[in-house]
Amino acid sequence: MSRRSRRRSRLWKGLLAVLVCSLLTFSQIESALACGGLLAPNGSVRLQRATTLVAWHAGIEYYLTSFAYQGDASRLGWVVPLPTAPLSIQEGGAWSLQRLALEAQQRLIRGVESQSAPLSAAGVQVVQKTQIEALNITVIKGSGTAVLDWATQQGFLLDEETRAHLLVYAQASPFFMAVQFDAAQARQRGLTQGDGTPLLITMRLPRLWVPLEVLAVGTDTVNADLFLLTDQPLYTSDWAYHLGLSPVGSEVPGAPGLQILLQEPLNASLYHDLVSDRHMSWVWPGSWLTYLSLSAPASQVSYDLQVTPQPGLLHGVPFGTPPLRSSQANAALPGWLPALPVGSLPLLLEVSIFLLLVAALFFWHHRTHGGGSLRRSFQSRS
Repeated sequence: MSRRSRRRSRLWKGLLAVLVCSLLTFSQIESALACGGLLAPNGSVRLQRATTLVAWHAGIEYYLTSFAYQGDASRLGWVVPLPTAPLSIQEGGAWSLQRLALEAQQRLIRGVESQSAPLSAAGVQVVQKTQIEALNITVIKGSGTAVLDWATQQGFLLDEETRAHLLVYAQASPFFMAVQFDAAQARQRGLTQGDGTPLLITMRLPRLWVPLEVLAVGTDTVNADLFLLTDQPLYTSDWAYHLGLSPVGSEVPGAPGLQILLQEPLNASLYHDLVSDRHMSWVWPGSWLTYLSLSAPASQVSYDLQVTPQPGLLHGVPFGTPPLRSSQANAALPGWLPALPVGSLPLLLEVSIFLLLVAALFFWHHRTHGGGSLRRSFQSRS
């Protein structure tokens, strides 16, 4: 293939990728993409579906989500519990969430800055404050009651359910991120229906943590897509880790409705597309991609998701559980016990069965033929 042909081929591939991602973006404009409690004065705005990428590497969690809404409201807010003060909050990748959704669809089909401010009101400290497109973002720290008072003063409409949930989260961590949608800025930028503004939140955490229970606030059914990037494959139990059992098709323990649909090493094509996106250079090669889907009645989603760093065990924990707390509740086997590579158990069983059959055939042959020869040899010598 000539150099001109190779250039033309790369150009067409790039245009095709952009076209597919654009189609996915337009098809998802009616969906709300975020993990957090949506607060609107008249109740006319609802969360339809949440899509989030959470990556954990060397003690750093990267939390990528896109804020959007369906409905009409001139004043809109979003409150997200945080386990610690963010290292940074910045605009996230422009197409990474859509590219991940495309990857998951293809695989499944194929298989079936800001400065700190001292402020506050009634005991609340403003830790960070910034604006990204039409979103005014404030990270605050304080007791549950103080945070609720601050949110009320800022115009957030908090019903009893929302207040109760935020108070529980405040027992685990005093940090919250409040997001307010600026309708005037949105009109100036030509944004409609709360067009998604991807946010990338970077935090230092000892383990991967995802708030999920907040999705159940103000809705009857929770629907969410969750993508995880980790250094290693993930498992649903310590036994599964040591036996190398793939978690695909199973439900996360302690998390009703949260099912694992895909897990595989990050392929070269997906890695290239993600790392070339805006502010996504932190994506690392050799990572594992896990895709989970959550579909359950809101009453059942009373948990958050945590992943132990070594081994990578997925488990739901009661919402409000501090992510900094070290828990090895799922560990049942000693750490020195060797673990099989993921997916290798079926092959090992097949090889074992084959060897047993060969041994059985050899034994049968020895009994029926070898034994008779030995008896005849003994009789002839006699």
